[in-house]
Amino acid sequence: MRIFTALIPIVFILTWGCSSRVSFNKGSLSTGWDADMLGNGFESRYVDQGTDYSGPVRSAIIRHSGECGDSLRRGVLYVHGYNDYFFQKEMASRFADSCYSFYAVDLRKYGRSILPGQQMFEVRDMSEYYADIDSALKVMASDGIDSVVLIGHSTGGLTASAYMNDRKPTQVKKLILNSPFLDWNMGPLMEKVLIPAASWIGGWIPDISIRQPQDSSYAESLLRSGFGNWEFNTDWKLKHARPVTTGWVHAITSAQKKLQRKADIQVPVLLMHSDKSYSGADTSLIKRADVVLDVDDMEKYGPRLGRDVTIKTIPDGIHDLILSMPDSRENAYETMFCWLRNGNLGKYK
Repeated sequence: MRIFTALIPIVFILTWGCSSRVSFNKGSLSTGWDADMLGNGFESRYVDQGTDYSGPVRSAIIRHSGECGDSLRRGVLYVHGYNDYFFQKEMASRFADSCYSFYAVDLRKYGRSILPGQQMFEVRDMSEYYADIDSALKVMASDGIDSVVLIGHSTGGLTASAYMNDRKPTQVKKLILNSPFLDWNMGPLMEKVLIPAASWIGGWIPDISIRQPQDSSYAESLLRSGFGNWEFNTDWKLKHARPVTTGWVHAITSAQKKLQRKADIQVPVLLMHSDKSYSGADTSLIKRADVVLDVDDMEKYGPRLGRDVTIKTIPDGIHDLILSMPDSRENAYETMFCWLRNGNLGKYK
């Protein structure tokens, strides 16, 4: 009781000081297109997103042109996950080769968008990212693209789903979710008691730091220098998870609960996930299972996202399906392109 009594004046002060909402300015392009770090065919530019509670923020837009020329009117916009940024060149090439203009966004405080002194990955409300997606869609529209497929991976899948539920942009015609973060993957005590408590606290005191388990097995399963097949910047996609904040927990939990209760995404949705989750140390299984999220949560909450949701299991897929072993990765690509062509999966379902 004394602990809660001691919190009363703190909560009052925080309520007084934080009662006004942060105003996020509309994004304005701050640079032209430059050659991107990914090399041939990739370009990037920055968007000034004004200021938030931490100071100036920006997002980055990446695009890739393929063999179909510059007159395409359909495109893809990719939204990365937590502790992530856009580096998946193969995915961009596959869509470009199928005559989609490919774009990706590095959200504020991630990857290319990080500014000196910023706390990586910090967010207090998932709607903060909406301006970053809005800016990318505006750039795509200025490039003549009026039909967009929005793709989100993991936390990016949560972000994309929340965005489509709240914004309902007419430019986006379809939504693809790659292992979306629709619920926490923790034990009962964490999910029913500790996470709700941290989320409640985060609504008032967003800056409390929470350490995460220091397990690098997922990163090592991806990296060529570990036991994987890929290369990425480990200053932007860290091997060991950095601490999160109560504000981050509040943002994630609030977005999840809203989608779980009642979502109304009005475009067709394709949700893909692995056939199993795994939490052990066997490297052969880590490379053929989702070691981050519980696939049963995706099966449970996926159908609630909208009126037209197709769910596809990718056998032996990992958390980021497009970084899976070749057979599972190809299955994911075939699933996406079949669904985009036909509006259903036919034999792939």
